[in-house]
Amino acid sequence: MTELAEPTTAWCDRCGESAAAGPHLGCATARALEPPRYCGHCRRRMKVQVLPVGWSAVCVEHGELRG
Repeated sequence: MTELAEPTTAWCDRCGESAAAGPHLGCATARALEPPRYCGHCRRRMKVQVLPVGWSAVCVEHGELRG
């Protein structure tokens, strides 16, 4: 049985622009402290909830991320 590989991230999960457009240094710095705002797979804006113990971000197509 062959396992399917995880699709690569095509979009920046902070600004929503193409990940191939450049290094996104400002986004990488901000992501050290902030949750993602856009789904890296489909570029949809996610519903983000920040909690005292972490965060959760939900994409309607790809589900929930937690951090």
